[in-house]
Amino acid sequence: MAFVPHTASDVSQMLATIGAGSIDALFDEIPANLRVGGLPGIPPALSEMQISRLMERRAGQDAIELNFIGAGAYEHHIPAAVWQIATRGEFYSAYTPYQAEASQGTLQLIYEYQTMISGLTGLPISNASLYDGASALAEAVLMAVRANRRSKSRRILLPRSVNPRYRSVTRAIVASQGIELIELDFDAATGRMDPAALKAYEGQDITAVVVPQPNFFGVLEEADALTDWAHAQGAQVIAVVNPVSLALLKPPGEWGEAGADMVVGDGQPLGAPLSSGGPYFGFMCCRKEHARQMPGRIVGRTIDADGKPGFVLTLQAREQHIRRSKATSNICTNQGLVVTAATIHMALLGPEGLERVAASSMANTQQLAERLTAAGFELAFSGERFHEVAIRLGQDARGVLARMADHGVLGGYALGEDYAGMDDVVLVCATETKTSEDLDTYVNALQASV
Repeated sequence: MAFVPHTASDVSQMLATIGAGSIDALFDEIPANLRVGGLPGIPPALSEMQISRLMERRAGQDAIELNFIGAGAYEHHIPAAVWQIATRGEFYSAYTPYQAEASQGTLQLIYEYQTMISGLTGLPISNASLYDGASALAEAVLMAVRANRRSKSRRILLPRSVNPRYRSVTRAIVASQGIELIELDFDAATGRMDPAALKAYEGQDITAVVVPQPNFFGVLEEADALTDWAHAQGAQVIAVVNPVSLALLKPPGEWGEAGADMVVGDGQPLGAPLSSGGPYFGFMCCRKEHARQMPGRIVGRTIDADGKPGFVLTLQAREQHIRRSKATSNICTNQGLVVTAATIHMALLGPEGLERVAASSMANTQQLAERLTAAGFELAFSGERFHEVAIRLGQDARGVLARMADHGVLGGYALGEDYAGMDDVVLVCATETKTSEDLDTYVNALQASV
């Protein structure tokens, strides 16, 4: 166990050297409400052996609960080989690679990642990842404003059926840049946008339309009709997708007559475990003509003077390379490592393996929905779904979820957290990790908790 052997004399000498009267004075810039006086439950002084035994005992108390929460973060089986390979020394870099000539292996991996993501989305250009799906959507909105030069309005149609966290982050990033986000409501019966409701915006200058597929409720939108409507108005289409769903659903590059212009999403379902909220990574694809408007970096493959293949950072919009005000990259080393895992994950599963994951997840959710309706529960929306379903409970969902946790079941996400009038609705996800017995356990726990 590492420790810092500073004596009281060492500390006094250090404080005297820098002119601080005490340790508290040294940290007086930290607000009092952010300071922690101690670690609850941890004795003030233990030996290395004693603290190791204490931590082992505490870790042994952690329960493995049955998880049915989705809402943007999904539990999938991750083959053991994924992180065994991703954490090899060849990939486990302490720093983001900048010099192409020094990082051929990493650049080849990113090139293969780009190729796989482009294959999933149906658009030819992929960057090397962004922070997460939410910031990727914000970057796509900014990119649409740059790319759609015929539009002068800087108005974006943003459905309320997009993940609330994505909408919040996008609003925070673009609100001060003169971009207007116009929220579109969803149909209360189906849970998806009604293309007919867009008639109110026909003939107006709209820069882009965001289309989630599936949307935050797990419901499938009419992506073809929405895409064609947007293009008929001169607006670009930003698709927000779950990468696993693309193994079954039509890729955004084939939506409608011309396909989506940009695709974003979060890559967490591709090999990243649910570990205390992150790290995740955002992916982004676009048409070839918009490549120079794309944030982040793009790795290309070339041939050197001797005819040998090599990989280079073809586009890199970081502040190290261009004027800071023009920089759009927001990738960091953590995202690079998760992208490495995602690339290995996709390579190990292959197209057939990813399709099996998607199909099993969709089938399990359908089975759970059928068992819940047979038990007397009501589905909140009638629209077709992927691997999430909204259930109306008839009472406050947060209380029900708390009681389900007492049965060892994480029962879902309370939609009332983000949507007024939906306090009794819970969003439930059943991926390929769930067995028939797990689904029965969920139904029994829910019946015992309402």
